Amino acid sequence: MINFEDFTKVDIRVGTILEVEEFPEARKPALILHIDFGPEVGRKKTSAQITDLYKKENLIGRQILAVVNFPPKQIGSFMSEVLVLGLANEKDEIILVCPDMKVPNGQKLH
Repeated sequence: MINFEDFTKVDIRVGTILEVEEFPEARKPALILHIDFGPEVGRKKTSAQITDLYKKENLIGRQILAVVNFPPKQIGSFMSEVLVLGLANEKDEIILVCPDMKVPNGQKLH
């Protein structure tokens, strides 16, 4: 069990995917996402193993949730700046966590 203060340390925010690139150097198929988290956090990038269910062209403009206060993590030749949140379906394919209505980029999860 954690207390509420522990939960508040995790900074989960909404951002809009602006650009998507292939990530051929990744061990498992992945995409590089460039995400706008609004003026306070800015534009960040990450890699995501979401190629089973998502195509590059369908991700542009989509809002997603991510943890924005982890330290950067080296993934092969790439430095990931945030952790995009997702859930696995019965085939272990990752489904992105997304708001069902548009909200301003940078809004915190409550």
